[in-house]
Amino acid sequence: MIQQKLRDLRKQRKISQEYMAKILSTDPSSYSRKENGRSKIYDDEWEKLAKALDVCVDDIKEPEFSGVVHHDNSSFNDNSENYYNQNFNIPNSVLESLQDYISLLKRDLELLKKENEILKSQK
Repeated sequence: MIQQKLRDLRKQRKISQEYMAKILSTDPSSYSRKENGRSKIYDDEWEKLAKALDVCVDDIKEPEFSGVVHHDNSSFNDNSENYYNQNFNIPNSVLESLQDYISLLKRDLELLKKENEILKSQK
């Protein structure tokens, strides 16, 4: 998962990835992978990053969201059930974008309802 809070605060403070990499005693490409969610950031690394940015860990660490999906397989006669667990992280930026899109669709729906009423009344 992309560490958007970490990236945003780092950029806001005008701190380079190279500097953050030095804090973690790693190279810039490894740090970039951590910030982009392709590599895990361990608890001790979170502490170092938070200290460098002068914030608490919660201010830069994305919340973990996990969901469990239960699928009932009714094709078996012995009442067998299949369980499918799926853990996923959704970046806040994606959630906000989807919420904006939902709001846009709701507005469009209301406009279409009004237009439909107008057309019905003209008959």
